[in-house]
Amino acid sequence: MKVNVTKFNLLSSVRQLTREKWALGGTILAGKMIGLGLVVLAIFTLPGFFGTAAHAAVTAKADTSALEHSIINTAKSSMDSINTVWTLVAAFLVFAMQSGFTMLEIGFARKRETVNILMECIFDTCLCGILFYAIGYAFMFSYGNGFIGQHWFFLQGTTVGNPSDTYLGTGVPIIAHWIFQYAFADTCSTIVSGAMIGRTGFRGDILYSIGITGFIYPIIGHWAWGPDGWLALMGTKGNFFVSLGQGFRDFAGSTVVHTIGGMASLAGAMVLGPRIGRVFARDGGGMPAGHNLPMAAVGGFILWFGWYGFNPGSTLSAMDAIGIGRVATNTTLAACAGGFTAMAAALWWGSTKGKFDLGFTVNGFLAGLVAITCPCYWVSPLGATLLGGVAGFVVFGGVKLLEHLRIDDPIGAVPVHGFCGIWGTLSLGLFASGQFGATGPYGADNSAPVKGLFYGGDFSVLKAQAIGTFTIAIAVFVIAWVMMKLIMMLPHPWKLRVEAHGETGPGGLDMFDHGASAYDYEDGDVSLTGLFEKDGKVTA
Repeated sequence: MKVNVTKFNLLSSVRQLTREKWALGGTILAGKMIGLGLVVLAIFTLPGFFGTAAHAAVTAKADTSALEHSIINTAKSSMDSINTVWTLVAAFLVFAMQSGFTMLEIGFARKRETVNILMECIFDTCLCGILFYAIGYAFMFSYGNGFIGQHWFFLQGTTVGNPSDTYLGTGVPIIAHWIFQYAFADTCSTIVSGAMIGRTGFRGDILYSIGITGFIYPIIGHWAWGPDGWLALMGTKGNFFVSLGQGFRDFAGSTVVHTIGGMASLAGAMVLGPRIGRVFARDGGGMPAGHNLPMAAVGGFILWFGWYGFNPGSTLSAMDAIGIGRVATNTTLAACAGGFTAMAAALWWGSTKGKFDLGFTVNGFLAGLVAITCPCYWVSPLGATLLGGVAGFVVFGGVKLLEHLRIDDPIGAVPVHGFCGIWGTLSLGLFASGQFGATGPYGADNSAPVKGLFYGGDFSVLKAQAIGTFTIAIAVFVIAWVMMKLIMMLPHPWKLRVEAHGETGPGGLDMFDHGASAYDYEDGDVSLTGLFEKDGKVTA
């Protein structure tokens, strides 16, 4: 009986549970049906109050467009960051060239000028930084007129961090662009000292360095690289030589950096005159050998390495991968060809005929590097090899010409940077392959390629290059000559040329201007007295 009662209670519980489930299910079903009805009602009635189907489509499209813009802006920001890092790395490579210039100049000079060269290179670097910060960058790269920039003095208004503070749509912040261009300005200043070593008073060096770094380089450089420079805009409506249809092009500075430095060097060497005791080839002498050729050669290699920041870095864009690769390859081939042809020229026609001359070979590959600096983006590897090879002959002929004219250039700065800078700039009008147009922050734009004479183009590119490079060369030479002449007229110790006893006395310039020597001298050391040898005899 007890068991039956238990069974009855269990069956009752099951029936009660079943009835509750059905009731709950019915309630849920009714709720869903009511909800569904409300949704259907909303579909047919709400558009009348809030919009139409077309409005819904526009809203969806707007949402999609906003997402696309977000993705594009994120990608653009990432590419701008990469381009900025690339530009800074290139700037550091160019800055490292200062060690190369210092070693090259020391190696080709005399022992007694070593400390003087070290001080000049270090001081020029420090002075250039302050002047380019204060006025140089503003003169060169800001908007103004065709001849000079008029904004951004002391970098004011360039560091806020807004998108408008990037340089001319490159995506690279102006403050980062300044670092890159400072390294270029420092290079130009250092070039000039190379032709004037051994007889320039240090105070005179301070004065001409102020003139070149603060005024000559940035103002004349604005003509070609400024956003509204008259050479850069040449050939366009409302500017000079409209009928030419071409502006002046200088990708990384064959003219803007090297010819400016080379022509200022020529003016300085001419105003100073030769070092005391210097005997030229036409008088039975020749260029005295450098005191440390290993250092000169290593310095040359450091410069070559730094040129991979100089030329490829001038794209200001890591996104133009093909362009960077082409520029780096062209830079390499031009240097190799220049070194080879200069060595061959010295072997065949040099004063040490039949010998392989180290000095000419080093200056030869530097000549190739200078020449390719302008056309490196627009020429093919074959064109780079050919124009670099010509540069080797140009530097050999340039050294011989200066020797004949009795112009004392201990380093070869004028032929390497001045003459080969002009040649390289002109070579664009001959060797531009007609395949490449312009680099850009997000890739190359080859819609308007540059075509030289040898590739089926007309004379327009060559004419534009000739107008640009010769105008700058002449202007720099005249202005620098006047400046050097004025400094030469100052009384000692500010006069451009050091006193005779400072040049020829014990320890030379090193002891006279700096009170220190780089080496331990011995009695009778020719380098101590600063005199040269002719026919085995020391001459005064």
